[in-house]
Amino acid sequence: MDHVLSNLLIYGSLPEGSILAELGDICKNAREHTQPVDELRTRCFRQIKRILGVATDFAFDKNLWHNYLTFCLITDENSFSLTCEKVGASEGSVNYFAKGDFKAYKALFDYDFSWLERELGIDCFSRILDYQAIVKPELMYNRNVSEKVRALSERLEKTKDENEFFDEITGFYKDFGVGMFGLNKAFRIGNDEHGRIKFQAINNMDKVMLDDLIGYEIQKQKLVENTKAFVEGRKANNCLLFGDSGTGKSTCIKAIVNQFYPDGLRMIEIYKHQFKDLSNVIAQIKNRNYKFIIYMDDLSFEDFEVEYKFLKAVIEGGVETKPSNVLIYATSNRRHLIKETWSDREDVVNDNGMHKSDTMEEKLSLVHRFGVQISFSKPGQQEYFRIVCGLAKKAGIRMSDEELKAGANKWELSHGGISGRTAQQYITYLLGKKEADTEM
Repeated sequence: MDHVLSNLLIYGSLPEGSILAELGDICKNAREHTQPVDELRTRCFRQIKRILGVATDFAFDKNLWHNYLTFCLITDENSFSLTCEKVGASEGSVNYFAKGDFKAYKALFDYDFSWLERELGIDCFSRILDYQAIVKPELMYNRNVSEKVRALSERLEKTKDENEFFDEITGFYKDFGVGMFGLNKAFRIGNDEHGRIKFQAINNMDKVMLDDLIGYEIQKQKLVENTKAFVEGRKANNCLLFGDSGTGKSTCIKAIVNQFYPDGLRMIEIYKHQFKDLSNVIAQIKNRNYKFIIYMDDLSFEDFEVEYKFLKAVIEGGVETKPSNVLIYATSNRRHLIKETWSDREDVVNDNGMHKSDTMEEKLSLVHRFGVQISFSKPGQQEYFRIVCGLAKKAGIRMSDEELKAGANKWELSHGGISGRTAQQYITYLLGKKEADTEM
């Protein structure tokens, strides 16, 4: 195996201590008898455990070795894979080197570990070639990643040579992309051990669709039209969804990402304390072949907070123009985002020599950076009942409209008043009660 790995060029930047690098070194020491058998056996078990860990995270099944190699290939962001993501496979000298690497990977796919198992008196490699995984609840893993990896792995198993291997991999890059952006739809940001920005995939994002949100048809249509223009490469605006709490603003954002994910839409959720990192985030995504929504939930600023200036600079007015593949979608309970006080409105000069009305105008100008502003207000009584009845029908609850309305009326009186969220909570209560009655 170490000979095969040494032939990698484009895909040869194996992280130190990676599973492939460790297995290559184990095979080298076993063949040359430069390390005691007991130590090599322990090292093998450690790498098998790591492969099982990856398999558990992504619900891999059957041939875990092939699944792992496929996962390495589709997450390796190099010059070749990133180019294929944008334009697909094209004629060029680089294909010669890529096919050389794929010939090596084909050899890894077909690698026979039986000699190593005999040498070390183990059978763990044979066990992972036909693995029967325990079925896991979907919230425990990223089903989207799992299905893509397993499907591609099975196709790569059937390839005859590096040319067919090349066609499968480059086709995947073109269709789905490479790395975490190609496999996941939503992300948060964090920091690595060196304080640098890193993206963290959100594995269990709500699968809600716009049809699941009853009512607010005009609001949903505005959001769809703007997002559709964005993913199709036409001009589109930043969006602010504002209004009463519990009216479905955040649900709409999640649903719009689910709807347009197949078209290359991705979402990055960012919190107010991270606004200082916005420029760095955008720098890492501006050249990717995806459309990104930077999502800010429940956006608002107190009088003393200055993070809004970072946001203003990114949206408009900075030295570097915001790239065309990035939009900002925000939700807020405040129309103007920033809390106003009566002292702001008094046109007097403060200690810095600025008119307070100018200060207020600077703050309120943030909302004007959002070209699409969509208002979500609490439903009236009849609209509330319509939402309850619609949700009940979708959930398969068999109660008359009169019973539902009576129960919903009692529920909202003691659970925060009329809203779409209250309606959903009432339906959740009914479903829980139904399950409890069934178990009795």
